[in-house]
Amino acid sequence: MTSNIENIKNVVVVGAGLMGSGIAGMAAVAGFQVTIVDLDKKLLEKSKEQIAITLERVGRKKFKQNETKINEFIQNSLRNISDSTDLLEVVKNADIVIEAIVENLEAKQKMFQSIDKIAKPSAIFASNTSALPIREISKNSTRLDRFCGLHFFNPVAVMKLLEVIRIPETSETTYKTVMDFGAKMGKTCVTCKDTPGFIVNRLLLPYMSESVRMLERGDASKEDIDMAMKLGAGMPMGPFELSDLVGIDTMKNARDFYHRMAPENELFFPSPLINKMVQEGKLGLKTGEGFYNYK
Repeated sequence: MTSNIENIKNVVVVGAGLMGSGIAGMAAVAGFQVTIVDLDKKLLEKSKEQIAITLERVGRKKFKQNETKINEFIQNSLRNISDSTDLLEVVKNADIVIEAIVENLEAKQKMFQSIDKIAKPSAIFASNTSALPIREISKNSTRLDRFCGLHFFNPVAVMKLLEVIRIPETSETTYKTVMDFGAKMGKTCVTCKDTPGFIVNRLLLPYMSESVRMLERGDASKEDIDMAMKLGAGMPMGPFELSDLVGIDTMKNARDFYHRMAPENELFFPSPLINKMVQEGKLGLKTGEGFYNYK
């Protein structure tokens, strides 16, 4: 079986948050026609602004001080992007639909179920979930051979990794197509079975959870824990800086899911501090405040 990457022209990204915007922007840079879909018109406007900022950064890195080429790069990429609040309409022409909505299993299941019979038969469905099982997300879909996980990392324009997750039903053609899709976006693709957390987050979440427990116990300040891991372990950022970047709510949802799967494993016990922060809307960089204040 061979890749059908030549048939992937129209990309629909569902969700105009940080991840959805990042995926859409880099897909546009790669030459795909991209439509971002979200029910929130204000979020769509914010998404377009964020994409433009990201494209300028990428352009300046790529073309240094050549203002003409930078502007051409930005405008050519932006021309590949449109937005909509009508998911059912735009998926009719989609070659691949990438879901980047809230990290909630039921919400993802409902979204894919709503478009399953509307999207054309050849369309590939992919979830950008960071922790939830792809097979459970695809539960209500009739196209399991064209279903997979594409886990991009934030910020998408900077992070080179893409985790490609196969379920047992994912066809070889679908797998090769999405691997080529990731490569066209400039990503290094790694493959993982549909196991909780895939590769990166399965290793990362216990590390971040233990950092929070240290803070809750008063073992050390968040600033000193972050500094220790950066200077002592060579991490590019500390666990609290990383938590703010990923999103405290995303971290909580993943941790809660693992806890339901393995309630006896203390690594995934609920955190009073994390629960309190989510209740107060302190979700990290995206809300302006998390473990640190970005306002």
